[in-house]
Amino acid sequence: QLQLVESGGNLVQPGGSLRLSCAASITFEYWAVAWFRQAPGKEREAVSCITTSDRKTNYEDSVKGRFTISIDNAKKTVYLQMNSLRPTDSAIYYCAAEPRYSVCTRLAGEKEYDYWGQGTQVTVSS
Repeated sequence: QLQLVESGGNLVQPGGSLRLSCAASITFEYWAVAWFRQAPGKEREAVSCITTSDRKTNYEDSVKGRFTISIDNAKKTVYLQMNSLRPTDSAIYYCAAEPRYSVCTRLAGEKEYDYWGQGTQVTVSS
């Protein structure tokens, strides 16, 4: 059974950087691993996704050029490097995984992912 644990959330000033980590309990084979975020009063939205074997990536428009998703298969960990952070990036960030590449190709919504972490809080404020 796959378990996911996020870490790295923190309070950061606008323009700052954070790196989130998503550690898995098993080695990823052919999985799509995504980062979602949910701000108070808003729906959970997909931010970025990576396919674990060929490392193809996808990003939501507002984070393109600022966020980078990557994977270390040896460490069974997916990272989200977040630069040039804005107050609008403030949210709980969740890691999710699904053994279908297609969900990553089209940056699918939360209903298509079966495995979730508990979330980590990111607050961007001066």
